Amino acid sequence: MNKTLLIAALCSLAIAPGTYGQNRNIQTPDDDTLSLSERTIDIGEVVVSSLRIDRKVKELPAPLTVVRASDYQKQSSLTLSTVLNREPGISLGGDGIWATNINIRGLNENRLVTLVDGSRVETATDLTASMSMVDVWEIDRVEVIRGALSSLYGTGAMGGIINIITKDGHFSDQLYVSGNAGAGFASANRMYSGHADVNTGSDKWYVRLSGTYTDADDMRTPEGTLLNSQYTYNNFGARAGFRPFDNHVMKIHYQRYMATDVGIPGGEAFPGPSEATYTDIGRSLLSASYEITSVTGKLSSLRFSYFNQYIDRNVALEPNTVTETTLPNGNTQRTTPTLMTPGGKHMTNGGQMQATFNLSSGNTLIAGADVWGRRLTTDRTKYVTIDIINPAGDIIKTNSVVRGETPIPASSFTSSGIFIQDEATLADGRVTLITGGRIDGVWVSNEEGYDVDYIIINDVENDSPTRRITFPEGSGRSISWSANAGLLYNLTGSTDLSFNLARSFRAPSLEERFKYIDLGNYVRLGDQSLEPESGLSADIGLRKWSSVFNFQADLFVNRLSNLIVETPGEFIYTTITGTEFTTDTLPALINSNVSKAVLYGFDLRFEYNFIHNFVLSGSGSYVRGRDTEAGADLPQIPPFKGRVGLRYNWNRAGTIELTLAGAAKQTKIGENEQVTDGYVRLDLAMGSKKIKLGKTGLQLFAGIDNITDATYTNHLSTNRGAVSVEPGRNFFMRMNLSF
Repeated sequence: MNKTLLIAALCSLAIAPGTYGQNRNIQTPDDDTLSLSERTIDIGEVVVSSLRIDRKVKELPAPLTVVRASDYQKQSSLTLSTVLNREPGISLGGDGIWATNINIRGLNENRLVTLVDGSRVETATDLTASMSMVDVWEIDRVEVIRGALSSLYGTGAMGGIINIITKDGHFSDQLYVSGNAGAGFASANRMYSGHADVNTGSDKWYVRLSGTYTDADDMRTPEGTLLNSQYTYNNFGARAGFRPFDNHVMKIHYQRYMATDVGIPGGEAFPGPSEATYTDIGRSLLSASYEITSVTGKLSSLRFSYFNQYIDRNVALEPNTVTETTLPNGNTQRTTPTLMTPGGKHMTNGGQMQATFNLSSGNTLIAGADVWGRRLTTDRTKYVTIDIINPAGDIIKTNSVVRGETPIPASSFTSSGIFIQDEATLADGRVTLITGGRIDGVWVSNEEGYDVDYIIINDVENDSPTRRITFPEGSGRSISWSANAGLLYNLTGSTDLSFNLARSFRAPSLEERFKYIDLGNYVRLGDQSLEPESGLSADIGLRKWSSVFNFQADLFVNRLSNLIVETPGEFIYTTITGTEFTTDTLPALINSNVSKAVLYGFDLRFEYNFIHNFVLSGSGSYVRGRDTEAGADLPQIPPFKGRVGLRYNWNRAGTIELTLAGAAKQTKIGENEQVTDGYVRLDLAMGSKKIKLGKTGLQLFAGIDNITDATYTNHLSTNRGAVSVEPGRNFFMRMNLSF
């Protein structure tokens, strides 16, 4: 075994460091956060809500990862995904420094459900940055269910659920006003960030306002500057809560995130030497909920909620390509695409009703219905210069061409479902059984699609050019179901065994149904008649919780069928010229339901308080993915990776943590992917206790990422985008002043 693999193997013996049990946050009437160093390790006491019931992690059979605000404060936290990447079974991917996503157990964002405060984030398949459009300063916690172990959320939850919960206000017996002001800096890309929030309220109401501004230059790597990796963003949030009657709570929430001049060094959607930039990309969310508690003796809660989420993205793409064609008269035609400006608008609306019944002291039942719909409109403008050159090399004519296009026809996706989940405690509390299921109807409709809407040649517009019909107007519907069963068995006082079975599904996205990318001699094409993907998964886990040692390990297998992949075929299209209709064909790669696949592996983590305030921690994870239909390796499968850390908790001052992270060489790759070598990197993070300054409190954080300035590649980023070298040594610091 080579040195890299040996170190990576050692990393797998430990868990990613965390402080879940180290500090318990108590919210006081003046909104001050007291850090109580009661425990030095995680003992599963964190309360989560992703299964729609507030329960401690150790009380649930599902493999759950919880990353809290304190974890984002003490790490460099370039984006939400960079901190999640520390956790077992979760890997970082993306198209640059800002545009990131995550992969859970070998499944990417297309087969995950991402929620922000309970609202779905739905964006374009190839141009997503859903994990980036969340302000890290506003994160309260992120709950990740690894695996298709919940049927509460419907389509898409084949690989897991990411539930991003942002900071909220609170009620208080006395009138209060409190707030925070923070600032941060990272050296690798000269990132400056500032944040402020103010909170006020009483026993009947509360209001919270917050804002953030962040600006970053190009990222420095050990091999030089990663050009076109800059970004700027701002975020504004407003929340309010009201208690109109006893046991009644109404909440209203608004978020507006806007990023500008976001460089995308490369990506699947932008092949070749192109330079691509999000000129602006934003997400706005308006949501409201009304909950009545203690309705009857059995009906403990009745909750209604609604959300509207709008995402607008606009890209500027400079192709940097030139093609030359010899004309019959001996002249040469030189075609130079100068600029493309694709854009998309994604409007998602949803509502839900949920009832929670406490049938007995050991039996809780949840039942409800939800409906959500997404409307997608896209546009693209291409600017092309065509030069006619004579044999002597002189330009004798230049034509300026502007093409107006609609890449994906205006289309809508609507899903409605009913769900039920039962939690029962059996055998004198030693067994917890959670079962659930749901049935969903999906409706899809689209307008007729064309490959060109208008053409402008030398400022003369033609609104009726020769055009292809890419997709006829149509509609369709399907019905799918999902179910899950999870069992948690207490072997001893501190040791549990978990077992989960689940059936999941994913309805094809609008992009998969209506994609049309003309590559000249062939096209990449969607299919209106695609059927939902389905999956069967199993997970078995062992957990131990004690005051000095915790351990969680899971083995999993996930069998997928009806997978959507591109297969060779023909695009049969109709061309309209004036009133004339003709039919022709082109070679095409067409989305089809043809593949079956299996993914299997393990993930584990532990923390060991081996002496006084020293904690050894670590994690490891491995996944193997095979296309069983084609007998080939699946693409975008992360390599074996691990992490080992040593943390010292000083009650009077704070914490200091040294972490060694590594990944093995990835040779099990999909078609057209590259082999990536293994690596190790060393990180340092420090955080102080809150320093009291009169009525204010000051907390400081600092650290160094990649201390040795190691050159390494991230398999998922390298094979989706053009980021072949990750960031180099990075000094970061952060401060927070509370009052």
